[in-house]
Order: sequence, then C-alpha cells, then structure tokens
Amino acid sequence: MPRPTTLFFGLLLAGCTLSLAAAAAEPPATVRETEVQAGKVVASGTVPDGATKAALLARLREVYGATAVVDNLGIDNVVMPPNWSEYVQKLIAPELKAVRRGSLSVDGTNVAVRGEVASEAERQQLLSTLATRLNPTYVVKSGLRTVASSQAVLDTTLANRIVEFEPSKSTLTPAGAAILDEMVAALQSLGSTQRLLIVGHTDASGNAASNRQLSLARANAVKAYFEARAIDVSAMEVSGAGAARPVAPNTTAEGRARNRRIEFRVLS
Repeated sequence: MPRPTTLFFGLLLAGCTLSLAAAAAEPPATVRETEVQAGKVVASGTVPDGATKAALLARLREVYGATAVVDNLGIDNVVMPPNWSEYVQKLIAPELKAVRRGSLSVDGTNVAVRGEVASEAERQQLLSTLATRLNPTYVVKSGLRTVASSQAVLDTTLANRIVEFEPSKSTLTPAGAAILDEMVAALQSLGSTQRLLIVGHTDASGNAASNRQLSLARANAVKAYFEARAIDVSAMEVSGAGAARPVAPNTTAEGRARNRRIEFRVLS
C-alpha cells in the first residue's frame, strides 16, 4: 500500500545551515540524520520516483550550483499531494540562501521554515515569498528569527553584569557561574546552534601579553562551562582582547572592575 510522503530538507552552504532529506510515514523529527558537508547542499531521504528526484535535484543545482549539490536521495513507494513536486521546487528559491542555521520541512501540505536571517524585513519578505508560491491548502509555519533578536536575548540576560573570576585566574567565582547559568538558559531558548564569539577582557593592571593570555583563558573557560552543560559549542569562537578595549577608566577600582568582563557577540 502506498505511504504518505514526508519531506524534510536543508543544506550547509557558505555559512547557511539547511538540509535536504525525505522519509516515508515519519514526522520530520524522526527523519534519519543527514550528513551535511561544509560548502555542500546534501539531499537525502526518499522520494516516490525518478522524475521527482531529478526535478528536485535540478532545482537545487539551479539555485546553488551543480558542484554544491550532493545526491543522497532514494526512491520508494510514497504518495504525494497533487502537484507536490512542483510546489516543493518553488520553495527551493534563491531567497533561502539568506537563511542561516535553519531548516525547511514539507510534511504533506504543512511547511515549516526555521533559522536565522539578518533582519525583520528579510524575515517578512522570505515568508511572503514562500506563501505566494503555494496554493491555499499549504500552511507555512515560521520559526525564523533575526540575528539581532538573538543578540538582544543575550544582552538582556547579561544585563551589563560582570562574569566574575578569581583574581588573576580563569576560575569562575560562584557569582560568575550563576550568571553563566542564566546565559545557558538563554542559549537553550534560542534553539539552534549559535554562531557566537566569546570575548574576554581585562583591566590595565599587569603587562599587555599577560592580560591577553588571561583574557583568552577566561573566554575559553566560559566556552568550556557551556559545553559542560550540554550547549553545542561547535560554532562558538573565543578571543582575548586583554586591556585593549576598556569600557570605563582604569584609574578607579570601579572602572577596572567594569573592564574585567566577558562579551558575547552573535555572529552573522
């Protein structure tokens, strides 16, 4: 007996995370993992026939380039809604290349798009574009968010507080760890893996080389703290600025305390 078609797809290309995979009679959450290669569009899973497979691959190659597409698609006895292949091809649009660390899933006539875009205007435009390329039986659910909104979440959580360490060490104090626990919750609320830069800063006490080394060690300590709490840190980078970028005068104890800080930047 024919089985209904579920399609989940995405790709990894020039920093954009999506994947292409299809599975029969399974929701997207249980679709088998896709091997995503840097700089490639990986298409995998199951489609009903060779014509559908050829059409989807041709559309991917048209949008992303022939050498960027990796074909892992299989063929099996699945059933699609009328004109399903044509509508999916319309969804594989050049506008999708603006989405980072996301996914586009098509489950029958239910479409879900997730990930990050650069601005609210870009988010609205993409959703409008996708909706106008479908007939009214299709429902588009958005999980798109702007990079700026991710930064705002982290900035609000940190709230200008200082992530404290023991004097001249990269060991967190209990107060510093408590703030990072809040940052962990914020990162979990953002969902997908965050491309994040963790920057350590010191005050102007001591020599410049030692300060850079200490600031980098503290940034690495924060990254390790996140990793120990099951945060995916694979897309996180660290940097040590030493005393080069103060936010307050180093002539007072209060100013020096403000300069000894950890900064979190969401990268586009």
